[in-house]
Amino acid sequence: MLDAHVEFSHLTMAFGSRPIFADLSCRFPRGQVSVVLGGSGSGKTTMLRLIGGLVTPSAGGILVDGDDVARLSERELFRVRRKLGMMFQGGALLDSMTVYDNLALPLREQGGRSEAEIAEEVRDRLAAVGLPDAEGLLPGQLSGGMVKRAALARAIIRRPTILLVDEPFSGLDPISTRRIESVLLEVNRRSGITMLVVSHDVPSTMRMADWLMLLLPGRVAEGEPGALAHGADPEVTEFLAGDAA
Repeated sequence: MLDAHVEFSHLTMAFGSRPIFADLSCRFPRGQVSVVLGGSGSGKTTMLRLIGGLVTPSAGGILVDGDDVARLSERELFRVRRKLGMMFQGGALLDSMTVYDNLALPLREQGGRSEAEIAEEVRDRLAAVGLPDAEGLLPGQLSGGMVKRAALARAIIRRPTILLVDEPFSGLDPISTRRIESVLLEVNRRSGITMLVVSHDVPSTMRMADWLMLLLPGRVAEGEPGALAHGADPEVTEFLAGDAA
C-alpha cells in the first residue's frame, strides 16, 4: 500500500468563476520523487500553493504529513510549513546578497544557531548541489543552471521533509537540465526527502520520476511513469509520447 506523505481528497478549487480543480483526489508517496505534469493552466503550480496553505480550496482536504492544511489556522500552518522547502521557478535569490548570505538568511531568521554553525550548514548544502566555490558570488554572476542549484541549496537549508519544486528546468539547455535532474535525485537519495516537482518536461519526467501525476481535462492519471506510458489510456500515452505536450 502506498505511504502517502501528501494527499489531496475530493478537492475543489476555483479562482473567481474559473474552475481549477473539481473533486481532485491524488497521492504523493513518502520519500520519493513525484512529478506533476499537465498542460498550461491545468493548475500545477496551484497544487504547490495549496500544499503550503497559501490558497484555500472551496471543498475537500489536503493532508500534509497527516495535517489537513485546508482546516488549519495561520498559527497551525506555521508548524506545517517548517516541514516544507520551496525551490522557486526563477530561483528567487536576493540579488544584493551573496550566495552564502542567501542561504544563511533563513537560518539567521530562525535563530538558535551560531555563525559558525550557520557557516557549516551553508557550506554543506552548497557542496551537496555541486557549488562548493560559489558562496562569495552574487546571483547575477551565476549561470542559469547555477542559479537553480543555489535555489535548491537554499530550499533544503533547514532540512525540510517535503520539497516543493516549481519548474526546475525552465530556461535551461539540455546539459544543464540533466545536471539539475542529477542533483535533485542525489539530494532525494541521500536525504530521503519527499519531492513534488511541477514540470512541463516529459523526457526529464520519464527519467527521474518515481511517481507521476498527470493533470488532464476533468480528471487525473497517476502511477509509476513506465506503467502510465505503456498503459491502455490513449490520452495518457499520447501526452507522455509528446503529442499533447
